[in-house]
Amino acid sequence: MMEPASYPEEDWLALSGIQHFSFCRRQWALIHIEQLWEDNVLTTAGLLEHERAHDYDASEKRGDLLILRDLKVFSRRLGVTGACDVVEFRRSSDGVPLQGRSGSWLPYPIEYKHGRPKTQDADRLQLCAEAICLEEMLACNIREGALFYQGTRHREVVEFDEPLRNTVTEMFRQMHDFYVRGHTPKVRVRKECRACSLKDICLPELSKKKSARVYIDARIHEIMNERF
Repeated sequence: MMEPASYPEEDWLALSGIQHFSFCRRQWALIHIEQLWEDNVLTTAGLLEHERAHDYDASEKRGDLLILRDLKVFSRRLGVTGACDVVEFRRSSDGVPLQGRSGSWLPYPIEYKHGRPKTQDADRLQLCAEAICLEEMLACNIREGALFYQGTRHREVVEFDEPLRNTVTEMFRQMHDFYVRGHTPKVRVRKECRACSLKDICLPELSKKKSARVYIDARIHEIMNERF
């Protein structure tokens, strides 16, 4: 399946979904194709910690530093849309013009994450995808960004190198393919499943069903029959 030069807007996917897809393709499909979701203590904590980052009205300017929160972004090439937690724009002669602002500004995307840095690349891929969106929108090049982890209160600098960018592009290509086909991959239980908010609906026996929705509807039907 060749990557289209540009996806139509009605086919755009949620940018943040790449984090789910990288962690578990089935989790992504349950959330983004079958529209299933359950909160747990980890997802709730993450939402609470993101409150300020997702408040655009909390954007501010400190001298030559412009801090924009909850900045909406998109990429026609990747076929995605979403929002950056924070983008810092530093005044620089090497930067790009911004509408309504004088001078030139260098963008630096920052994502706020619960817990501590992870060994797998889910967070880095999401941040890189945001950078690609910003590059397309602003016609610029962004070399790096940062992940701020609440557990350490420190930034992890992420370089947007070619391998990371290629992985982002390939993952979104696969996500579009899955979405068009309505394909939910079969489950493969791992130790990471214990922390997943969807573990109670993503059961091993689901692998024998067409989808989680079919399984849930069947269980509801069984329960109703038992009652009446």
